[in-house]
Amino acid sequence: MAITFDEGRKIFKLDTDETTYLIGVTPEGYVGHIYYGRKLCRPCGLQLLRTDERPFTPSVMAREKANFLDCFPMEYPTGGTGDFRESCLDVLSESGQKGCELLFRSWTVSDGKPALEGLPASFEHRADESAPSGEERLQTLTLTLADSGLGLEADLLYSVFPAENIITRSVRIRNVGTEGGKYTKSQVLRLTKVNSACIDMEEKNFDMVTLNGSWARERHIGRGRLNRGIQGVRSIRGETSHQEQPFMALATAGTDQGNGEVWAMDLVYSGNFEALAEWSQFDSVRMTLGIGGTNFEWRLQPGETFTAPEAVLTYSAAGFGRMTRQFHDFWRKHMIRSPWLHRERPILINNWEATYFDFDTEKLIGLAREAKQAGIEMLVMDDGWFGHRNNDDSSLGDWKVNENKLQGGLKHLVDEVNAIGLKFGIWFEPEMISPDSELYRAHPDWVLRTADRAPAESRQQFVLDITRKEVRDCIYDMVAAILRSANIEYVKWDMNRQLTDLGSAGLPADRQGEISHRYVLALYEMQERLVTDFPELLLENCSGGGARFDAGMLYYSPQIWCSDDTDAIERLRIQEGTEMLYPLSTMGAHVSKCPNEQVGRMSGFETRAEVALAGTFGYELDITKMDPEERSRIPGQTRKYHRFHSLIAEGDYYRVHSWNDSAPYDCWIVVSKDREQALVTFVQVLGRPNAKRYILPLCGLDPEAEYEMEDVAENAQAGVFGGDELMQCGFTVPMLGDFSSRLFYLKKK
Repeated sequence: MAITFDEGRKIFKLDTDETTYLIGVTPEGYVGHIYYGRKLCRPCGLQLLRTDERPFTPSVMAREKANFLDCFPMEYPTGGTGDFRESCLDVLSESGQKGCELLFRSWTVSDGKPALEGLPASFEHRADESAPSGEERLQTLTLTLADSGLGLEADLLYSVFPAENIITRSVRIRNVGTEGGKYTKSQVLRLTKVNSACIDMEEKNFDMVTLNGSWARERHIGRGRLNRGIQGVRSIRGETSHQEQPFMALATAGTDQGNGEVWAMDLVYSGNFEALAEWSQFDSVRMTLGIGGTNFEWRLQPGETFTAPEAVLTYSAAGFGRMTRQFHDFWRKHMIRSPWLHRERPILINNWEATYFDFDTEKLIGLAREAKQAGIEMLVMDDGWFGHRNNDDSSLGDWKVNENKLQGGLKHLVDEVNAIGLKFGIWFEPEMISPDSELYRAHPDWVLRTADRAPAESRQQFVLDITRKEVRDCIYDMVAAILRSANIEYVKWDMNRQLTDLGSAGLPADRQGEISHRYVLALYEMQERLVTDFPELLLENCSGGGARFDAGMLYYSPQIWCSDDTDAIERLRIQEGTEMLYPLSTMGAHVSKCPNEQVGRMSGFETRAEVALAGTFGYELDITKMDPEERSRIPGQTRKYHRFHSLIAEGDYYRVHSWNDSAPYDCWIVVSKDREQALVTFVQVLGRPNAKRYILPLCGLDPEAEYEMEDVAENAQAGVFGGDELMQCGFTVPMLGDFSSRLFYLKKK
């Protein structure tokens, strides 16, 4: 059993294959966090809750209740009653007073995994797959807590995924009324913070790890010593953002890829969030994750329920590498639903950096012909095909084909591209509207705006108020009509600005604080309709690059555009941070032209391809104007993609070296689950004079096996090595020049 309950000691024990999570209940009903870490054979006692020492529990020393609440390791802390650390739940009564105290009421254990209404959430297994033979059934624990004074109940949901060493958490808040009868004494409750998860534990000389950045340099790994007080990251931009990721890890000092302890949380959500760690006066650390309290308020009427997004928790006793692989396996098995999950994705060429807005039917057909000859499999038509859009200052919202540009219409173009032998994809930005558009002139009130000022433009566009059903229905119907008009097999769904001017003409004054969350729910509803109506569609989410690279989006699309920065060297940092959490198959990664448009760097064509090979793989350039020598290499690159795709998409990822560290090179290895084969990618970021070859110790191989090594560039055997030799001793790689790379393929003899 993954979940057990010791009735005598009031301890819940949640077990995965390698971890244990313990929850205890005091005699008064306070629910406390006891332990999360290496698997225990039996639960430890309640002594870790420190209820046998001052200030004692309220039943022992009622006069010290406030002091007790300020140091007790709460499983789900609330604000306003004496716990002055970060809360997970803040509630205002109808009288405007803040305070909530949740006490244990009941518990249940059920098989399987409940869905979360209106939200993406993990599942036991995909609808088109049965559970693997012999796999233990996952279980869900529901702890029901209540504040009888407010008439509020909270269900704390814990689902245990044994094989992946994952525990997911969510919360349902219900307004049930008071005085025993159903809504006998009822009031409207205002929720001003509803976070999803909390872990209280002793301080262990922690480092805090987050993923930070900006446009074109997303998800750089940030690591620093946890200090006293509160530290953390958040987004209030209406999306998870370029700047931060809804993730936090606490790691013991000295933790590296293979050693040390890591406690990590990631949020399945695509909007505002906060991830905080607080080192308290009593040397405990509280880590919380959820929507947070900024730009959030929710009016909970009697009989209504609010559901918080899902938080995904994992613990590793073997460093960041084990944490990474646990997340990767979990997302692949229990979050990504797309039928494309295990399929080989088509190699695409996107016309954006090839043509920008300057294209017509003949130019796109010419691009398709050249692409077909090179082994490319799909043409994606990016921005500029609709309305009267010839630059970025008009027509968003007018999702009708510009037949002056696409002579003969969209179906004619798609049919011609299909006849050449390529699939066809298309770009949309459904959530945005241009001031210069037919839709805006007809419905100026359909944008997010406050009553006392004009909305702020960004990229000369406004944000559509998709919290209104008539708005999202109108936009969705236009998008769906385009998709039904021709054989379109791929959609890139973009979103190129943050949310400002949080006002909606469709909500009353006392619900304006709900806009940020309602916006995300509306986005999810639209994408759910899309993947339901077009189940075979390959959907790629994008937000000005990587501003919505999060687990919530993976529920709808199996891949996300990783960053608008396609420079191979900058991508090393971006992809390293992304790969820390998400499978390589989810990263949109393309080969672009040089000099690179984002940083102006020149890098080798093979290096650009081999870095992009770690993702979904495609091209962002004008193949009709390429240097002939580089153009001749594309067929070889596409063959490498087909050769290694399943290994990269399904294998275990190990980080060998980061060029952020001392030596100026980058290296990772992907090993098949059966350890029969592996692919090593080595990138020499900067060359070095008068230096010996690097020696690379590898990871994840079978120590008792022998492997034949192929230098892929040379198409030649580079030797036969023992798995233990490669992991303990390593192998030497040739010295390369700046921005150069090599692939080494290992096959078990």
